[in-house]
Amino acid sequence: MTVPALRPYPSARTLDLVEDLHGHRVADPYRWLEDADDAETQAWSAEQDALYGEYRQALTARLGDGPWSTGRLTGRLRALLGAGVVGPPAWRGERYFFSRRTGEQEHAVVLVSEPDPDTPGGRRERVLVDPVALDPAGTTTLDAWQPSKEGDLLAYQVSHGGTEESVLHVLDVRTGELVDGPVDRARYSPVAWLPGGEAFFYVRRLAPDLVPADEQQYHRRVWLHRVGTSVDADVQVFGDGLDLTNYYGVSVSRDGRWLIVSASAGTAPRTDVWIADLTASGGLEDPTFVEVAVGLDAQTGVWVGRDGRLYVHTDLDAPRGRLAVTDPTSPGVPHWRTLLAEDGTAVLEDVAFTDGGGDDRTPTLLVASWRRHAVSEITLHDPATGEALADGVTLPGLGSVSGLVTRPDGGPDVWFSYTDHTTVPSVQRFDAATRATTLWAAPPGTVADVPAVRATQVEVTSADGTVVRAFVLARTDTVDADGRPLAPAPAIVYGYGGFQISLDPAYSAATLAWVEAGGVYVVANLRGGGEEGEEWHRAGMRGHKQNVFDDFHAVAEHLVAHGWTTPDRLACWGGSNGGLLVGAALTQRPDLFAAVVCSAPLLDMVRYQRFGLGVTWSEEYGDADTPVELGWLLGYSPYHRVVPGTAYPSTLFTVFEGDTRVDPLHARKLAAALQAATSTDVHDAPVLVRREVGVGHGARALSRSVALTVEQLQFVADRTGAAR
Repeated sequence: MTVPALRPYPSARTLDLVEDLHGHRVADPYRWLEDADDAETQAWSAEQDALYGEYRQALTARLGDGPWSTGRLTGRLRALLGAGVVGPPAWRGERYFFSRRTGEQEHAVVLVSEPDPDTPGGRRERVLVDPVALDPAGTTTLDAWQPSKEGDLLAYQVSHGGTEESVLHVLDVRTGELVDGPVDRARYSPVAWLPGGEAFFYVRRLAPDLVPADEQQYHRRVWLHRVGTSVDADVQVFGDGLDLTNYYGVSVSRDGRWLIVSASAGTAPRTDVWIADLTASGGLEDPTFVEVAVGLDAQTGVWVGRDGRLYVHTDLDAPRGRLAVTDPTSPGVPHWRTLLAEDGTAVLEDVAFTDGGGDDRTPTLLVASWRRHAVSEITLHDPATGEALADGVTLPGLGSVSGLVTRPDGGPDVWFSYTDHTTVPSVQRFDAATRATTLWAAPPGTVADVPAVRATQVEVTSADGTVVRAFVLARTDTVDADGRPLAPAPAIVYGYGGFQISLDPAYSAATLAWVEAGGVYVVANLRGGGEEGEEWHRAGMRGHKQNVFDDFHAVAEHLVAHGWTTPDRLACWGGSNGGLLVGAALTQRPDLFAAVVCSAPLLDMVRYQRFGLGVTWSEEYGDADTPVELGWLLGYSPYHRVVPGTAYPSTLFTVFEGDTRVDPLHARKLAAALQAATSTDVHDAPVLVRREVGVGHGARALSRSVALTVEQLQFVADRTGAAR
């Protein structure tokens, strides 16, 4: 499948740069591409833009007005996304707050639903925050929001141009007027309101002039802010002397008595937790913190229930998670009593308690959500003993549950979101009194007709004998009665394998569009993720990272061996840490794939800590400044594994210039290395860079998401033969 009329790859000079790092001779010929502001880098990037533009022009001409044409594919993705999305409610008295996006809206908005004074028994909705109203260009994203405990105020955070540099504001819910903010340096900040809405605790980085220039993304602290006062008057209450990379969680109990602070050094799978009684001496500005779980090799989350007890969700001595309970005045580990024990094959995801509501705070039911081999289930338990009850919660299918939400004022209701591979996300309500589950909120738009898809979970044996699971999705008329393929087809295998993130069943317009066209789409549940608990995660991190790549290769080989596809029709796709995954796949097994989509990737694992938020990931990957750990990283670093004269697969790098998490320099350097090294001509297996400005690593406008997906799918369809 040659591509006509493409210019040669842009010239990229090579540096004779070889460093001795802890006894390793490490070459870095394209280090100059790290500087995005350098004129030479900008010229190289402009030439890459031109090359990709030529490829797009040629591809568009070949696709004509067929099913893979830009117009028809855009329309189909728009239709599959036409239902929009709706989130679960955050109740505050008779008001509830929620997010929603119609099929036509570029961004989700925050709304409030409240009793309608003009209609007895009726309700009305009002939009409180609309990112497009704030920025018609669509480059402003809503990062987070939190109503006050009474629902009179709403704190929300927005960022611009994809930077994720959240700026915090507070508005009056009744009038919609801003009453506080902007507060900058609030990236990844929770907001913990105090009763009355006069103040809240939050997280903010120290001012840039107080820290070294290369540490300005770190040094977070917990602050007390009084609404309507200058941030210069905020009181620092926690964080001095702790790890500079700490991320903090902050919450305040419903009655305002207990302040809980958690800390994790970067993305390390360990959480320290403290609790303070705000009614004791010191009050709000100088609370006395007591350790709940500090210095333990475990993740722990705690909260004070309506019944006044302290609940602990932890993987301490339980890699798949357990629930314990104690008194907040005796919060330490020796006082914990296990309420829900670890399950041998399922991961405890979330819990919620129902009660009589109002002044009746005695729990009546414990509701728990679990993930068993990536599929969700909900069980019911005695809230005092944890004993499982015979009846559980019936879910709409084999899918994923997110969040168990109750009213802060109590009651029998629990809300949660549900989705699966062919079902748009909806909000379900479980009534503890009747044990019935009903649809509470459907997406606001039109649900598209989706293709008849068969989803099969397969088991694959990895290189070391570990069983790895994957979901294989195919159109029902392309498989036999037992779910086996009738013939090899173009296929995409998608993975992530890191940071304890699970790839659970979820509705995806891109997946359905691909499968509808006759392709096979595979989601691989690799080690490094959270599908099987913390041991599964740790089996794919640090010195064990190669396990992730071996798992991925094993899934790809399974697809070929069982007739789903062939190497010349197989693509791999991943982003961020998943970009590292497919970068490793294309450099370790170039023979196994015809095409690679590598989005916002990490690829130079020797220098990753020097850019973006890299320092916070050293617990996941290893520290390149430590000799042994540098050896781990060099063992798989895609940039350092490029071998001249190798026939590398067609590769599309998609990068975003506003990305403050993973610097686009990674893609620039590997693209240059591959273009110079590959033995395959640009017309036969092109290595291309798609560059986008005004967006970053995270959320983006709907139209930009669709445009990106269209180009990625067209590339894969072109390079795997699906678009023939």
